Amino acid sequence: MTLSACGGGGEDSGASDTVRVTLVNHVWTENIRKALPEFEQQTGLKVEVTQLGEDQLSDQYNVKLNAGSDDIDVMMYRPLQEGRLFAKNGYLADLTDKAKDSADFDFADFQDAPVSATTYEEKVVGIPIITEQQVLYYRKDLLEKSGFSAPPQTLDELKAQATKIQADNPGVAGFVARTGKAAAVTQFSSFLYSFGGDFVDEAGNSAVNSEAAKQAYAFYGGLLREQGPANISTDMSWSEAMAIFTQGQAAFYPEANSLYANATDPSKSRVSENVGFAPFPAGPAGSKPYNIPSWGLAINEASGNQTNAWKFIEWAAGKEQSLEQQKAGTPGARASVFENPEGTSTYPEDMAQAITVSLANGVGHDRPVVERVAQAREIVGQPIVDAITGRDAAASADTAHEAFQKFLDDEAR
Repeated sequence: MTLSACGGGGEDSGASDTVRVTLVNHVWTENIRKALPEFEQQTGLKVEVTQLGEDQLSDQYNVKLNAGSDDIDVMMYRPLQEGRLFAKNGYLADLTDKAKDSADFDFADFQDAPVSATTYEEKVVGIPIITEQQVLYYRKDLLEKSGFSAPPQTLDELKAQATKIQADNPGVAGFVARTGKAAAVTQFSSFLYSFGGDFVDEAGNSAVNSEAAKQAYAFYGGLLREQGPANISTDMSWSEAMAIFTQGQAAFYPEANSLYANATDPSKSRVSENVGFAPFPAGPAGSKPYNIPSWGLAINEASGNQTNAWKFIEWAAGKEQSLEQQKAGTPGARASVFENPEGTSTYPEDMAQAITVSLANGVGHDRPVVERVAQAREIVGQPIVDAITGRDAAASADTAHEAFQKFLDDEAR
């Protein structure tokens, strides 16, 4: 993509040849920083990077954006964690015309599901740059030992295979997954969608006590209770669940594809040579895993340098950089990089195939799309814990529904 400089007093009130970019500590950030000289040479612009950990990043945004500060031009943000709040508060510039009017940028190349998470009230307020899809991690050797020629294609098959493998291998769980009330919500979401449910219905009301949701809660909790590790705790995040899988103590593990190297790296995994990946198994509504943008780029509405800020996004999220990032192991949001053999050349072949299914059927959120995400996850995650511990999942879903509806009503005020 050929870019031209446009700094120094264009249509922006505070146009500057220096674009101030705030990024999070991430592999994507390290890769983009190495490539910055290319951008600066092409445009004549300078990029000033502030790089922070996630907590520091959130703290800085809370202070500076609330104060209307104009010293951030481009901001790396989490569309599903703070995107709705930022957009409602007017912190994110409307990028609709910039994104759609740039032929080279080819906004139509971005996958629909991630774009839905960076859109607010029909306006493009962010550009997705890093995506995650849920896939099924599994032990090829255990499947073969129990006589299964292929990983499960449906959730019913998942339960059946997990049951037999557990019976055939004392001390090995058939299934492991996140169990913490809030931590489990994201991975549970694919089960919820595949049963035909969602956290919120089309009218914006709570849907966590729908029949589909009740079935999903009961199924997920039942798998962990009956086919999960002995004496299972209810506070496991991905790191604890991954450890159980990589230490050879479980056959199946549904998780984000972005974490796969933890299972295939021999220095981290005892079962690295026997790990396989499969598409998320189909439920009554089909296979509907999440396909989400974990990070996006936005422009601070208070910035007086928005034209040059867009030049940076146009380059950093463009086709060339997206391909380079994906080759380096960071899944992107562009369809073209997945269709390009180079884009999946560094992934295990079965992982690439599993991701392809997620792209076709994926849902663009893995948690309730609300302003106060942390509180919402606590509410809708409670039935997961109750189902794992053997309580009545349907009754728990009814209780969560009442609390979540009140939460939604409060947010709407």
